[in-house]
Amino acid sequence: MRKIYLTHFVFLASFFIFISLLKGWFSLVYVPFWIGGLIGVVLPDVDHFIYIYLMRPQELTSQRATRLMASGNIGRTMSLLAETRGERKHLVFHTATFQMIFIVFAFLIISSSNSLLGRGLVLGFGIHLLIDQLVDIVETESLDNWFDQIKITVNKERALVYWFVNMFIILLFGFLF
Repeated sequence: MRKIYLTHFVFLASFFIFISLLKGWFSLVYVPFWIGGLIGVVLPDVDHFIYIYLMRPQELTSQRATRLMASGNIGRTMSLLAETRGERKHLVFHTATFQMIFIVFAFLIISSSNSLLGRGLVLGFGIHLLIDQLVDIVETESLDNWFDQIKITVNKERALVYWFVNMFIILLFGFLF
């Protein structure tokens, strides 16, 4: 569990440091950008809680996770959810459909708002999804879970193209606006 969260935060910190260096964002005025990034990188994990509490509470993993949460064992719950993330096929945020909608809204937020918190939030959220996709490509050699709702099979080569396009969009959003 700690490895995947550490990976998310290392990528976020690296990307945000690079943006800060490139744009000269060194004063305390830019702290909301970093706070937004921290919130954004954690926010996609809410998807797993939506799944276990609302979408599929009858599944065994959902029941185990809710029992762990009820007993106050948040760390073990997060470990369980990280270990079993491949079992959850019908997540809301971890889909290609959501990601396409998210990119449109992220563009609108980044291009039309001066909110550093909002910019950091959408960049952190996008980085989280990007890392989750890369983990899926490495572990399953596809992004079938991401395209399950629209019934498209995505082999490793197409998955990598999709991932690189998403990475380019996140880089574009981070540096140009």
